Amino acid sequence: MPGHDRTDRAPPSSSPLAHPDGRPDVPASPRKSTGPIERGLETFLFSSRWLMAPFYMALVVALVALLIKALQHTWHFVAHVVTATESELILGLLSLVDLSLTGSLTLIVIFSGYENFVSRIDAADHADWPEWMGKIDFTGLKLKLLSSIVAISAIQLLRAFLDIRNTTDRDLAWQVGIHMVFVASGLVLALTDKLGHESGH
Repeated sequence: MPGHDRTDRAPPSSSPLAHPDGRPDVPASPRKSTGPIERGLETFLFSSRWLMAPFYMALVVALVALLIKALQHTWHFVAHVVTATESELILGLLSLVDLSLTGSLTLIVIFSGYENFVSRIDAADHADWPEWMGKIDFTGLKLKLLSSIVAISAIQLLRAFLDIRNTTDRDLAWQVGIHMVFVASGLVLALTDKLGHESGH
């Protein structure tokens, strides 16, 4: 407008270390200088993670053995489905559920253990790759393992209750006690991880 001095205001200078939303960026800490001996030792120690791969291959073999046992149970279950009583059918079904839970537990150890300790698996190459598998860390792995163990223990305890006539009081008390130990251990582990996660923030 005439008679009014207009001052052109220059846009604020953007720092090269600023985020697009205006938050300052923290420069990355410089990498420490290491000598050839230290670099070689670190490379050797890091490469030793591949020694865990045969352990997971052995678990795959154990999974095949578990499958053979499940097929045997299935054959026995189907062969006696007509003559078996209701309790025997339920016990046979619980045996198959127990084996499937054990197989699932083995798969969790194989995939999550391999990803956490050996090498990442490219999920893009596997259309059926579970979404949660790439996000599970060591803490989540421990919780999933203990949850699976509690479920397996509960199945065993249920089988003992259904076959109460052939189960002594001593055996039943031991199974209940062991199951409660697993449950309490799971609760303590989950509570400890939660408190540790909250204290870290």
